[in-house]
Amino acid sequence: MPRVVTGRFRGAILQAPEGDKTRPTTDKVKEALFSIIQADVPGSEFLDLFAGSGQIGIEALSRGAKRATLVERSGQAAGIISKNISKVRLDGSDEIRFMKKSVAQALELLGQAGEKFDIIFMDPPYKDVPVRLDEATKLISGFDMLASGGMLIVEHDKDCVIPEELNGLKRVRSCSYGITVITFFKD
Repeated sequence: MPRVVTGRFRGAILQAPEGDKTRPTTDKVKEALFSIIQADVPGSEFLDLFAGSGQIGIEALSRGAKRATLVERSGQAAGIISKNISKVRLDGSDEIRFMKKSVAQALELLGQAGEKFDIIFMDPPYKDVPVRLDEATKLISGFDMLASGGMLIVEHDKDCVIPEELNGLKRVRSCSYGITVITFFKD
């Protein structure tokens, strides 16, 4: 079961969808990710794409993000996200927003509304990363959704080939944790 590692919701045990359609980010990878971005999280607008259980966005809020937007289209995962939002007592809070939509639909809506994000994290099914990353970066760049100095972070497996540049975003760093890699892009 995923848990909130630190911050105001520290220790909260979150639910994760059952089955193999959702693969929650491991605590090891989550701790490494937040160790890397810890200075960028406080006060940030955080976007969690392919949110699964919502644990990454909730962790960001726990660590001081101003607001987290969670995007997930799966019905089962949506129910889990709602339960996890309740677990940390954020129901009805302006700090968290959940969009039960495909990532493309959500990015279109957020982009058309002129929203900008300091940190965009995406964790699509590993087999879909190349296609989903290309789709997402076209919309993120097209709508200029990264705030000044913002970053896009994608979780993928070690066998996935990630280009140096994708739709105007440049790869700036990759970190490996067993079979999992987190790659950072900036514009």
